[in-house]
Amino acid sequence: MEANTRSTGRLPAAFLTPGSSSFMDFLSDHSPEILPGNRSLPPLQGAVEAPHGTTIVAASFPGGVVLAGDRRATMGNMIAQRDIEKVFPADEYSAVGIAGTAGLAVEMVKLFQLELEHFEKVEGATLSLEGKANRLSTMIRSNLAMAMQGLAVVPLFAGYDVDREKGRIFSYDVTGGRSEEHGYAATGSGSVFARGSMKKLYRNDLTEEQTLTLVVQALYDAADDDSATGGPDVARRIYPIVTVITDEGFRKLADTESSEIARAILERRLEQPDGPRAALL
Repeated sequence: MEANTRSTGRLPAAFLTPGSSSFMDFLSDHSPEILPGNRSLPPLQGAVEAPHGTTIVAASFPGGVVLAGDRRATMGNMIAQRDIEKVFPADEYSAVGIAGTAGLAVEMVKLFQLELEHFEKVEGATLSLEGKANRLSTMIRSNLAMAMQGLAVVPLFAGYDVDREKGRIFSYDVTGGRSEEHGYAATGSGSVFARGSMKKLYRNDLTEEQTLTLVVQALYDAADDDSATGGPDVARRIYPIVTVITDEGFRKLADTESSEIARAILERRLEQPDGPRAALL
């Protein structure tokens, strides 16, 4: 057997001595057909009907960042799933919220998690938050062929920058173009309404608790105007997924915590259906 195919046990030697700290590069060398962007699609006949995730929001506060998402997935004008999870930890200090084609988005998140874990094990250190954002940008760009056929994935990435000691937010377009957002951001079908809500309510001196309320208010406003965004479903006990990332790491709010915030907002909306008012001056 030639040296480049020599194996230890059942695995080829190349699998045990990767030459790159990038898991995606490793797959490209050894199993390129596994990568989502390399898969061939059958000829399309009309529009593609696939479940889509909708609205993701993020807001920073002194000491960290909050990332949250609604729970609805749609397929055309139908509700495909009422309790989908759209916010996932990327590693200890960062998280990804997904919007777009749900199946591809979840697969991309899992690959991103492996990418960061692979780098840490090979290099013995974690990527900087900027480096993580760049890696995600490369992964989104690799999905461009599918995005051009209607199967786009447009995530929101947020994390705590241990070097700068603050929370940061990054948004993307379908080509992998990356932009750092300051203060707050939103993506998905209800993003225009969520962003408008946060634009009037956000302050850079909000506490963590106030920021949690802010993002749930924004998701409520998005659901109020966008049919693809799901609001709090009290009857089914389905509430937004809300996460916090600080210098202590990633934390997902328990259902009891997120439901308490959502119920408090619902009570106030009985008096003010359009939500809190911002001062004119």
